[in-house]
Amino acid sequence: MAVQIVRRMKLGSQGLEVSAQGLGCMGMSAAYGPPKPESDMIALIHYAVNSGITFLDTSDIYGPHTNEILLGKALKGGLRDAVELATKFGISFADGKREIRGDPAYVRAACEGSLKRLGVDWIDLYYQHRIDTRVPIEVTMGELKKLVEEGKVKYIGLSEASASTIRRAHAIHPITAVQLEWSLWSRDVEEEIVPTCRELGIGIVAYSPLGRGFFSLGPKVVENFNNQDFRKSLPRFQPENLEHNKRLYERVNEMATRKGCTPSQLALAWVHHQGNDVCPIPGTTKIENLNQNIGALCIKLTPEEMAELEFIASGDSVKGDRYESDFATYKNSETPPLSSWKPE
Repeated sequence: MAVQIVRRMKLGSQGLEVSAQGLGCMGMSAAYGPPKPESDMIALIHYAVNSGITFLDTSDIYGPHTNEILLGKALKGGLRDAVELATKFGISFADGKREIRGDPAYVRAACEGSLKRLGVDWIDLYYQHRIDTRVPIEVTMGELKKLVEEGKVKYIGLSEASASTIRRAHAIHPITAVQLEWSLWSRDVEEEIVPTCRELGIGIVAYSPLGRGFFSLGPKVVENFNNQDFRKSLPRFQPENLEHNKRLYERVNEMATRKGCTPSQLALAWVHHQGNDVCPIPGTTKIENLNQNIGALCIKLTPEEMAELEFIASGDSVKGDRYESDFATYKNSETPPLSSWKPE
């Protein structure tokens, strides 16, 4: 059994308590290549929980569905009450096409499906994964509020939502957490979204805090991409941008060497130092990497070191967008006014 060394934190102002670092489970089943061996991933999840990493993040679209099924198997035998389980809805595949949905019937069906696959009676934190721009956010939130009242969901979250969408949603039912990409090479959320969350008492869950592996290996990370790895299509990993971006990694690596840690630990420590309302959820499929990520919690950065990292990761230090241009993010997440809604 691993020793519990991970501190706890309040996520948002609604009462949810989680481990100060979570575990992103997507890569165990999808996105970065073929699914990893089930027994190995269950062992990794058990190791994480025994180490104090109890905040587990998944989604119905990971697989699709297979990642939730994996977590369901991992939580059998009494482990359910030891974890804070977060999953998401809102992205579906129909006839080979990706569709974003937030209509009430879909919200309810998605929740019922997740509960069944996870083998649980309730979801601790249920996020809208992407915002359906055809449905007023108030309508989607109305159905989520019903799920809370029925005990199927304890807390509600949003992912990749704009500041105005967050405000409108929060007015219908308190939002506990907003999931967003935040790392040394993804800092655009600091301008408006992070301040909005803090104003409203909403916790912040930082996904891809290691730049999808960039701060682990730098440009060499692309050598590990296989044909099923969706990172192959991301702008920042294209050769013309990677050549520029490698300088950021080199400077982080130089500082990490002086600090006596790995570049990924330094990058993760930077996210942890953004505030006690921020919980990063780095993903991994290896116990060695999990232990390294946990180690980032023990790294203390001085104001001078934080300033140095801010400088390294400022201005034009990164070339390339986070996603391809047609991918849904907070920048194109505005929904129609409630007055325009005509339910079918």
